[in-house]
Amino acid sequence: MIPIKILLIDDDEAVRATLKSMIASFGHYLVTEATGVVDGLNKYEEFAPQIIILDIEMGDGTGFDFLIQVPNRNFQLIFSTAFNHFAIKAFKYSAIDYLLKPVDAFELQNSLQKAVTNMHHKTLQQQFEIMLQQLSATQTSKQIVLKDLDKTYLVNIKDIIYCMAEGAYTKFFVIPKQTILVSHNLRSYEELLEPAGFIRTHNAYLVNPDCIKVYDRKTDGGILVMEEGHNVLVSQRKKEVVLDFLEKKRL
Repeated sequence: MIPIKILLIDDDEAVRATLKSMIASFGHYLVTEATGVVDGLNKYEEFAPQIIILDIEMGDGTGFDFLIQVPNRNFQLIFSTAFNHFAIKAFKYSAIDYLLKPVDAFELQNSLQKAVTNMHHKTLQQQFEIMLQQLSATQTSKQIVLKDLDKTYLVNIKDIIYCMAEGAYTKFFVIPKQTILVSHNLRSYEELLEPAGFIRTHNAYLVNPDCIKVYDRKTDGGILVMEEGHNVLVSQRKKEVVLDFLEKKRL
C-alpha cells in the first residue's frame, strides 16, 4: 500500500514530535515537517502532500498566510490550534476540520480517516473562501458549507428553510426542495445561525424566520407553515419567542 503523504506545519518542535509519533502509530502515512509559513511553502512544493496539518499562530506568520500563498489547494486540510472562538466559528461555517491543542490521539486519527475518505473531493477552495469571508466579516457569513456522507454543499443561508434534529445529526431543508443530513447536532448550528436571525421554535427545530408563511395557533404551541409547505412545531415554551418575533416583523 502506498503511504499517504502528510505535511505537518507547526513552529513548536515538541508539538511536531508528538503529532508525528501519534501518526506513526496509525500506519500507512508518510510525514514531512515544516517549521512555519516559508518552510511550509517550500516543503509543499517538494513533497506534494495529500493532507496538511496546519498550525495557526507561527513565528513567521499564520496558517492563513500559508493558505493564501500556497498554489493549487488540492489537499485535505486539518487545522491544529489553541482555542480561538472566532476562528473555530469560521472553521465550522466552512466545514474545515480542526483539532484543539493539546491534540488527542483518537481525535487526530478520526480527522485523518475523514481526510482520507474525502481526498477525492476537490472542495477546499470553496471552503477556504467561506472561511476567509467569515474571518473578515463584520456580520454573519452569507454562505455555509455542509457535508453529508457523499457530497459537500455550498449553501446560501437565506435558502435554509429550517433545521431539524435527528439525534446527533441535523437535517437541513433547503430551497429548492433539498434535504442535507449533517453529522453534527442541532445545538452546534444554533450557535452559528442565531446571529443570522434563526430562531429555535422547539427542541427539535431551528427555523429561518424569513421563510415563515403562516403561524397556526390551533395546538398548544402552534405550527409554523414554512416555504415549500413544510410544517414546523412550536413548543409551548417557545411560543412567546415566536409571537414576539412576528410582532416585531409586522412593525
